[in-house]
Amino acid sequence: QLQLVESGGGLVQPGGSLRLSCTASGFLLDNYAIGWFRQAPGKEREGVSCTGRTDGSTYYADSVKGRFTISRDNAKNTVYLQMNNLEPEDTAVYYCAAEDIINTARAVCIMNVGAYWGQGTQVTVSS
Repeated sequence: QLQLVESGGGLVQPGGSLRLSCTASGFLLDNYAIGWFRQAPGKEREGVSCTGRTDGSTYYADSVKGRFTISRDNAKNTVYLQMNNLEPEDTAVYYCAAEDIINTARAVCIMNVGAYWGQGTQVTVSS
């Protein structure tokens, strides 16, 4: 069974940090471009950070540049999203997606695409 599972969400105070994990089963993530997306209540889903399939490219939404970092650990078949200096506006359900047709990070995030999606993990930033 092909599956993506996110973990690492939770409640954190403003200025705090979280690391989200996206682990695949049934397929290898290094064959895919990977994206982290989020959806806040009443808002559309947006691409937060993506990494390309083969070109090593990364993309960050302007709202998270300098605070979030995406990385891969192919040995663990996992992609991470390190989130620092979190703000209340970062509160959302975060999803990871694996994309096998669109190759570059920016395109995956902007086009909001993925062949496989995880179930999401809630991130709440509040004092």
